[in-house]
Amino acid sequence: MIADKTYIQSYCTIQNNKVTLNGEMIFESESDLFSDFSKKAYQYFEINYPKFFKMDDLSKLAFLAAELLLKNEMDGTKENNIALVFANASSSLDTDVKYQNSINDKENYYPSPAVFVYTLPNICLGEISIRHQLKSENSFFIFAEFNPLFTGNYANLLLKTKKADKVLCGWVDFYKEEYKAFLYLVSNEGTTEHNEQTLKTFYNK
Repeated sequence: MIADKTYIQSYCTIQNNKVTLNGEMIFESESDLFSDFSKKAYQYFEINYPKFFKMDDLSKLAFLAAELLLKNEMDGTKENNIALVFANASSSLDTDVKYQNSINDKENYYPSPAVFVYTLPNICLGEISIRHQLKSENSFFIFAEFNPLFTGNYANLLLKTKKADKVLCGWVDFYKEEYKAFLYLVSNEGTTEHNEQTLKTFYNK
């Protein structure tokens, strides 16, 4: 049971070349490769952030979901006190493997700094924070599977202790073209109660 009563303001899921927002599909692509799908989604949502194309796939996945949930939350007149609490199962393994392969290639040996910088899963939090000028709490956890009880209680603790006004949290996992992002925005106000069963229902849609 998630302690304290808070509310889910909105949620976003990205998987199988589809983007859904609050349960409704808003974008779909026939691209088999995530690199193509993410580029088309970036263009479709008219995002203007050239650094996106330098990110690893985990960061692109997290960035796209966060962009849809945060684009209407930003207030340029004050600091946006939105915390980030993410988790996944594979950490940054997809990028780790790519970096290791660059070391193993003896005929073309050159470990890329541009790849190495993404060999930590929490780098995606940094990319989102830079994009939206967030200076709030952020954490990235590793679990075998989506753990709504843990992330839910962690988000509520941040709200209760006033370390954040809102919390963007959820699951972002990418490994060998298998990917899923499920992010949701939590606050002290709203109509959809933030509880474990609701999170499981939204996650499995």
